[in-house]
Amino acid sequence: MPIATPEVYNEMLDRAKAGKFAYPAINVTSSQTLNAALRGFAEAESDGIVQISTGGAEFLGGQYSKDMVSGAVALAEYAHIIAEKYPVNIALHTDHCPKDKLDGYVRPLIAISEERVKAGRNPLFQSHMWDGSAETLADNLSIAQELLERTRAAKIILEVEITPTGGEEDGVSHEINDELYTTVDDAIRTAEALGLGEKGRYLLAASFGNVHGVYKPGNVVLRPDLLKELNDGVAAKFGKASPFDFVFHGGSGSTEQEILTALENGVVKMNLDTDTQYAFTRPVAAHMFQNYDGVLKVDGEVGNKKAYDPRTWGKLAEASMAARVLQATQNLRSAGNKIK
Repeated sequence: MPIATPEVYNEMLDRAKAGKFAYPAINVTSSQTLNAALRGFAEAESDGIVQISTGGAEFLGGQYSKDMVSGAVALAEYAHIIAEKYPVNIALHTDHCPKDKLDGYVRPLIAISEERVKAGRNPLFQSHMWDGSAETLADNLSIAQELLERTRAAKIILEVEITPTGGEEDGVSHEINDELYTTVDDAIRTAEALGLGEKGRYLLAASFGNVHGVYKPGNVVLRPDLLKELNDGVAAKFGKASPFDFVFHGGSGSTEQEILTALENGVVKMNLDTDTQYAFTRPVAAHMFQNYDGVLKVDGEVGNKKAYDPRTWGKLAEASMAARVLQATQNLRSAGNKIK
């Protein structure tokens, strides 16, 4: 199937919310990790989301120029071609983008989609994230309003992060402390500024103790039940039941019960990066250790071309990452739920 159209992407999110499941949003940094994600979704018979962070886009742009827009566009165009060979719907998304990178990343990408839509085509990306968690809520929402107006016109969905997620993600970092919890007042202010769909659709990354990366048990206290409080608080004021489409950030290492509670309370998208990075790298490390005298020219020998050929260990990496994506679809209950 081709990359999801705006209509299909909206249907995906509506089905997830109604069915109380979520799509894994897999960070990719290369054509190989993209294929691994697509393979995992296909094997799970799950639609899904692949996303590119600012750091991932810079890496994709090559270390000579490190141009984020070029890197993101190149992989998105590749995805539009290669995804047609997979029997699932895939949405393209850009992950965390802080204020100082908006002009070098998200705004130019929105402009590209604006031109595509004016020409009668679909947008290049289906959604973009604005990470204003380092700003005051007033400034965060002011920028979100400007972006939402543009994304709506370009048939794109905006994702906003209104309060901090702990840990570090591509240079945006926050301490792990008691402030990692969105309040009902924060949610109401968001609804007042961005509306509840009438000004454009957006996904809400609320904080309920989320932390990027993986931490040992006890270091992070997740409260996915807080999402129900946010929905209920806004519903009581505006009269719209279950008003938000929530995103679960910092999902790597979460327990099964934490994930299930989040799904019951409106999460439709869960980001996955740390776990899939490890899944990709682990078999590569094993291959190098087990075949060190083949991948290295030891003591004047010539090594073994079949051992150091990137295709040899790359296939192992793809299969391992795909398996982790499949597991994520099972945990999030999207497996077997692709749009027919």
